[in-house]
Amino acid sequence: MDSSRQTRVHQAFDDFFAASAPQSESWVLDLFLRTAETVPAYRKLLRENDIDPAAITTFDDFQRLPLLDKPSYHERYPLPELCRDGALASCDMIAVSSGSSGRPTIWPRTLEDELHVARRFEQVLVDGFHADSRTTLAVVCFPLGTWVGGLFTQACVRHLAAKGCPITVVAPGNNKAEILRVLPELAPHFEQVVLLGYPPFVKDVIDTPGVDWPAYRIKLVLAGEVFSEQWRDLVSRRAGVADPLSDIASLYGTADSGVLGNETALSVGVRRFFALRPDLAREVFGDSRLPTLVQYDPASRFFEVHDGTLVFTADGGIPLIRYRIADEGGILGYDELMEFCAGHGFTPPPGPELPFVFLFGRSLFTVSFFGANVYPENVTVGLEQPGISDTVTGKFVIESVEDADRDRSLRITVETAPGQTADAAVIAASIRDELLRLNSEFAHYVPAERQLPEVVLRPSGDPEYFPAGVKHRYTRRP
Repeated sequence: MDSSRQTRVHQAFDDFFAASAPQSESWVLDLFLRTAETVPAYRKLLRENDIDPAAITTFDDFQRLPLLDKPSYHERYPLPELCRDGALASCDMIAVSSGSSGRPTIWPRTLEDELHVARRFEQVLVDGFHADSRTTLAVVCFPLGTWVGGLFTQACVRHLAAKGCPITVVAPGNNKAEILRVLPELAPHFEQVVLLGYPPFVKDVIDTPGVDWPAYRIKLVLAGEVFSEQWRDLVSRRAGVADPLSDIASLYGTADSGVLGNETALSVGVRRFFALRPDLAREVFGDSRLPTLVQYDPASRFFEVHDGTLVFTADGGIPLIRYRIADEGGILGYDELMEFCAGHGFTPPPGPELPFVFLFGRSLFTVSFFGANVYPENVTVGLEQPGISDTVTGKFVIESVEDADRDRSLRITVETAPGQTADAAVIAASIRDELLRLNSEFAHYVPAERQLPEVVLRPSGDPEYFPAGVKHRYTRRP
C-alpha cells in the first residue's frame, strides 16, 4: 500500500472540492524542481545538458531550459523513467494518443490528473451551461477505449457529479446508433442534454433525419479540431441550440496533458468578431485564418511560444517541462486583447479575466500547393455556404496530386450527406472563392488557371476516404 499516493489523492480531492485551489505564483519553478528530483528521465536530460537544477531560481533561468518534444524526450527514455520515481505503477490509467502524427504514444494518467482537468469541464458545464442548477444528461460521444478522449471525459464529468452537480453521464462513445437509441429514452428526464465529441462526428449525429433536437435543449462540448463560426451557426440551427455564443464550447485538449484551455462566451464572442474581419485577425494572430481561441488558467498551465508554436509546462502522470507540441499558435493577455477590441469599437460579452491561447492546428495538417499552404480551415468555410452545407457532411480530404505530365492540381475529396446530391462544380467554385478571400498565399502564389480545385464526391462512409469509427484526417500527402 502506497501511503504517499493516498496523501496525494486526498489533497487533490480537497483542492477540487474547495471553492478555489490557490497555487503559488512560483508553481512552475516548484514543478521543475520536483520533476528534476523525482523523474529519472528528466534528471538524465538535465545532466546531459550540464544543467544544475539548483541554479534555476528565476523565470529567466527557467526559460533557458531545453525544450522537450516526443522524439527528444518521450521516445528517448523507457516509459517508467518518464514517471515519478521511475515507477509506471504510480499511475492508475493508461491513455494512447490517436497517432495522427505517427505511431501511437503511451500517456500514463493518475486520478489527480482527472481532478485537475475537471476544473476546465466545470468552467464549461457549470459556469457556461449552469449544470449546477439544471439537471443535465452528459452524453460522451468521444471514442471509448485506450484513446484519450472518451474515458477521460467520462471521468472528469463524473467528478463534477460527485461535487454535487445534478449531472448524469451516459457513454455510448462514437456509436451513432447507440447514441440515437438512448437519447429518446433519457433526454425527456433532464432539463438539458450535452453532447461531448469531435465536431465532424457530432455534426453527423445531429444531421440524422427525424430527430427532434430542439426538444432535447442541446448543448455541445467539442474538441480535437478547429471549426469556423459558420460551422457553429449551422450546427446551432440544426440542433436547435439556443445561443451559439454560450451553448457550444470547444476544449483545447491534447493527449500529452489533458485539457489545456477551453472556450468561454467571452472567447467565442471575440472570435466571432474576428471572423468577420480577416484584416484584424491577421493583425492580432499573425494570420487571416481564424484560430481556435480559448482561455486558460495560468495557475495550472504555463504557456510560452517558440518559433510560432506553443510550448507548455504542466504536471501529470508524465510531468512535462517546456514541452513543445506541434500546434501553431500564440498567447494573448486578457487586458491586451480587451484593449484591442475596445480600440476597434467592440465590447465582448463578460467572462473570466484569464489569459488567452490561440491555435491554428498542427502544421502537418496542411498541403503545400505552388508554395502556398492550403489549410483545412479555409476549405471548411467553402463547404458551409448556403446551398452546399445541406448536401455534404463537412468531411473532406485535401491532396496535391500530380498527373502524367507532372502538372500538379489541388484535389479535394468531399463526403456527400446521406440521401443528398451534391454539385462538384458549385463546391469547387465556393472553395476557390474562400481560399482567395482568406488565404493570401493561395491568392498570390497559385496561378489563376490552377486556383479552381478538382472536387471529387464520395458517398457517406466511403471506406477509403471516410471510414466510420476512426478520427478523420483532412489531408493526404503523396
